[in-house]
Amino acid sequence: MRRRTIAIAALLLAAATLVGAEQAIQVTPLVRDGHVYVSFELSDAFENEEIRAAIQSGLRITFVYDVDLRRSAAAWVDRTIDSATVSAGVQYDNLARRYHVTLHTDGRLEDSKTLDREEQARRWVTEFDRLNLFRSDRLEQHSEYYVRVRARTTPRNTAFVWPWQGTDVAGLA
Repeated sequence: MRRRTIAIAALLLAAATLVGAEQAIQVTPLVRDGHVYVSFELSDAFENEEIRAAIQSGLRITFVYDVDLRRSAAAWVDRTIDSATVSAGVQYDNLARRYHVTLHTDGRLEDSKTLDREEQARRWVTEFDRLNLFRSDRLEQHSEYYVRVRARTTPRNTAFVWPWQGTDVAGLA
């Protein structure tokens, strides 16, 4: 019995360590006026030379964020209350030397712009402030909830070595 308890404690410690290591996305949820607003930022996405080179070559790169509103459960698996997909794409026009960026939420085009500087394009695809993604009427009082954001890039081309694999990076709050 004691060995089993030690093994479970070790598994929980390992899982907590993995979750801490995945925190490449800073997430801040806010519940107000019947909505759950989510702010998040993917750090160091443009620090990877392969991604920057792919963008500078004119290849359209899309950062896809899967956002889940989850309820903590006493049992092993937490329950997903609602989900949304946010995708932000960037494509560099080598002739005009401009970045074309788009923002989609659950497949709907939310915004599109043409930007002059790489720093502006980086912020467009990696920093999001108070996105209205969920309604709070599905939340029960006196219960614990959290928002999990997972990110990945598309396309996945073997010619480029992406900095992440599978469900690339994640953050929760």
